[in-house]
Amino acid sequence: MTVQPDAVQRFRPLRRAAALLMAALLLNGCASYIRLDAPPAAATEEIPVLGLPNARFWLDASPEPLIREGQMMAAREAAAHGGRPPGAQNFLALSGGGDNGAFGAGMMLGWTAAGTRPEFSMVTGISAGALIAPFAFLGPAYDAALRDVFTGQRAQDILLLPRQAMAIFSLFFGEAIADTSPLSRLIARHANEEMLAAIAAEYAKGRLLLIGTTNLDVQRPVVWNIGAIAASGHPDALGLFRRILLASASIPGAFPPVLVEVQHQGRVFQEMHVDGGATMQVFLYPPSVNLRGEERGLRAPRPRTAHVIRNGRVDVEASNTPRGILSITRRSAATLLHFSGLGDISRIHLTTQRDGVAFRVAYIGREFDHPRREPFDPAYMRALFDYGFERGRLGDAWRREPSTVGVMDAP
Repeated sequence: MTVQPDAVQRFRPLRRAAALLMAALLLNGCASYIRLDAPPAAATEEIPVLGLPNARFWLDASPEPLIREGQMMAAREAAAHGGRPPGAQNFLALSGGGDNGAFGAGMMLGWTAAGTRPEFSMVTGISAGALIAPFAFLGPAYDAALRDVFTGQRAQDILLLPRQAMAIFSLFFGEAIADTSPLSRLIARHANEEMLAAIAAEYAKGRLLLIGTTNLDVQRPVVWNIGAIAASGHPDALGLFRRILLASASIPGAFPPVLVEVQHQGRVFQEMHVDGGATMQVFLYPPSVNLRGEERGLRAPRPRTAHVIRNGRVDVEASNTPRGILSITRRSAATLLHFSGLGDISRIHLTTQRDGVAFRVAYIGREFDHPRREPFDPAYMRALFDYGFERGRLGDAWRREPSTVGVMDAP
């Protein structure tokens, strides 16, 4: 049979693709990612990281370790205040959101400008919220550094994207599309010994800073007690702090996972941690912890307020989804994360309502419509930071009722 020239032309792209696939398979055998074994799943929960029994908590496990930490927190607070009756408590929960974290950062600085920003007894953070959390925890003295993180960077200062051919290779055979070494350097510049010492000092006063990651090996949410890690004096405390921040912001597939070394029965293992948003978009404390129950018997329960900042919208953003594997998968994942985040906020509200804690939530309004040319677009992030700053300064972003969170505005 004679093959016509035009048929040869049609088959050339297929032959080229097949050759690239074979080369990739061969390379993959030579360049596979090596890691130490994960610790035994049954022992993971009990392993003390850095030798600290309270370095982290498992929100889906018994609440007793977290309750004990809360009791020690109250004792440290009482000692720091000379035994005087405790005043009001304010909690802050910061959600994930990628480059939308510029909203939460702007909110914090606007809140400072308004002169009404409280000192938070507890700050929690996930993903982008994890990058905001240490600065928010340490107060207005760190506002300039927080502004720099979210408005003073270019896209290449956060991540490096490969060329198209390498992106295809990474998609099928790598562990991530992007290289986050620039983000790692940015974290190292700000998360330094000075910051760690300041966190330790606040922990001694009875304040908590909690950062969430996802342990991918056991598919469970992990909450890291950054104050206890900072106060440990362990030589590896700073390195662990930086890795936790990087892991919490490491979107699975897009960013490389972070390996955390632990020791068990004389062996060294590595846990794989990724974005805390893989298991929860925002958290405060688990419903299994009942603050009202913990205070039972006191004459006057403490007034408490929980502030939740969602670094994202609550209304649905409609778009014409192309019929392609990647576009459908990406759109479906975005939809899943959107409603997961709304569910997390509803859970926080119901828990605080049960416990007599006042509830406030802020999020990006539909009036903000600045275009985004690419992920971590500096112009978009600066505009969103400014928008968040005004909302924080004016105080008009806070909502008291969760019903406003669930309303889906027309696009």
